[in-house]
Amino acid sequence: MAETPRIPTVVVDDVHVSYTVHGAAVGHRPARGPAGLLRRGRPVPAGRRVHAVRGVSFVAYQGEAIGLIGSNGSGKSTLLKAVAGLQPVEHGRIHTRGQPALLGVHAALMNDLTGERNVILGGLAMGMSRAEIRDRYDDIVEFSGVNEKEDAISRPLRTYSSGMAARLRFSLAAARSHDVLLIDEALATGDARFQRRSRRRIDELRAEAGTVFLVSHAHAAIRETCGRALWLEAGTLRMDGPAEEVVAAYEAFTSGGS
Repeated sequence: MAETPRIPTVVVDDVHVSYTVHGAAVGHRPARGPAGLLRRGRPVPAGRRVHAVRGVSFVAYQGEAIGLIGSNGSGKSTLLKAVAGLQPVEHGRIHTRGQPALLGVHAALMNDLTGERNVILGGLAMGMSRAEIRDRYDDIVEFSGVNEKEDAISRPLRTYSSGMAARLRFSLAAARSHDVLLIDEALATGDARFQRRSRRRIDELRAEAGTVFLVSHAHAAIRETCGRALWLEAGTLRMDGPAEEVVAAYEAFTSGGS
């Protein structure tokens, strides 16, 4: 019996990403008082160029959940932005099936609007119809748990804690299926119950023929949610394989084992 062909959803081919960081040099403090005022008219020095992703290649397939791990500054978030089309690629190519959705960007929330209005406008921004939003509204709010605190869904988003806003973003992004869903540290928010619900929803999204990428420093979340993991270090892809093996290798590396 012939095997069912695997369908690629993301192809990353020898990708390099660089960007410029502007600002004062490390350790430099701007002068205060008259001297500082006089220096304000001087030209701003050129920024520092950061080569954040270096020659990364991999193929992601339909139905996979892939964890991205690595130390701070290893290029994980930059790589997600490049896959989403929000960060230019300096060299190499990225091919995607459909439009990847980066959690919290395609459903950007507005601080001065209520949670209710954000759900409606965020759903429209993701391509949902008004009828779809009406049908899914109660489930989105219930999933996020924000209404458990004094009818918070009727209050402006600026009154939310960062965790409440992140949970609402996740709930909105997960309300519909995506060919590719990119999640950056979203599961670090919320209590254990919300995290369990989020992981179950990721499993459902995979079953609906999507591909999920998850960046998380919580290795338990990677082990429980993902079947595969990519380990980035200093912008390079150090390891690609089963999540349990990749996480174990990374933990051995960070503990000085290799």
